[in-house]
Amino acid sequence: MKVNTLINKNKIQFDIFYRSLIGKNIYNSILGKAMKYGSMNGGKRIRPFLVREASKIVKLNKRNMMLLAASVESIHSYSLIHDDLPSMDNDDYRRGKPSTHKKFDEATAILAGDALQPLAFELICGINIKEKTKTLILSKLANASGFSGMVGGQVKDIQMNNEVTVEELDVMHFQKTGRLIQTSLEIGGLLSDLEEEKIKLLTLYGEKIGLAFQIQDDIIDIESPASVSGKNQGSDIIQNKITYPSVVGVKESKSKAYKLAEEAKEILVSLSKKADNLRLLADYVVTRKS
Repeated sequence: MKVNTLINKNKIQFDIFYRSLIGKNIYNSILGKAMKYGSMNGGKRIRPFLVREASKIVKLNKRNMMLLAASVESIHSYSLIHDDLPSMDNDDYRRGKPSTHKKFDEATAILAGDALQPLAFELICGINIKEKTKTLILSKLANASGFSGMVGGQVKDIQMNNEVTVEELDVMHFQKTGRLIQTSLEIGGLLSDLEEEKIKLLTLYGEKIGLAFQIQDDIIDIESPASVSGKNQGSDIIQNKITYPSVVGVKESKSKAYKLAEEAKEILVSLSKKADNLRLLADYVVTRKS
């Protein structure tokens, strides 16, 4: 089965679960409507897909997996709502639709993100696993979301100047995007009691594709029209953002992304055939157009 088909199938299943999970009571309020708008906005659900694929290498408890996937996606959705704000990336569109702060207003968008973040940890508390494992999952997701991960990466992104090195750019990209991708795999493995050595392989794989994913995002901003990417083409250039293409050029950026994808696939060699979809995903990450 093609990876696009796998991702779409997972997305459909996940969206049904996530919509039912949050419930109608939340959606009836303005805050709830903004939460729904910001989290049910057409994303491919790559992080839930990673949680699923890592969880099934040993065994798969579907409800536990879906709760964990919903937790990770809640964190991701909150980050996108906040990233689009005028004080951050200042994007008016997300996936072809007005950003949450454009659909509602800035205050409501901020609060919708604020509400989605603790929801993530509430969902993990409902997973039926050993308390020790649950605490470890909570700790890893919190770390990936905060100072050492996503938020720390966003600060670096805002503060970067034209004198940035490739090494500094790698750190920023990994924190801002890669950590949550990496952690999706790691906690998915923890959920199914995967052996520690194999979790380390998934973590290393996640580091590679996480960086490749962000580099490809930078390339998409330049090459994909808004009708494909869902965002204004060239918005990074207009805002004078520091990206991989702006530092090393598009050709070198593509070369780096493809090299990371190949390295990621090599890491998975010692895992079972149940990791085949992750091998396919590595190629998808660097060939996608949106």
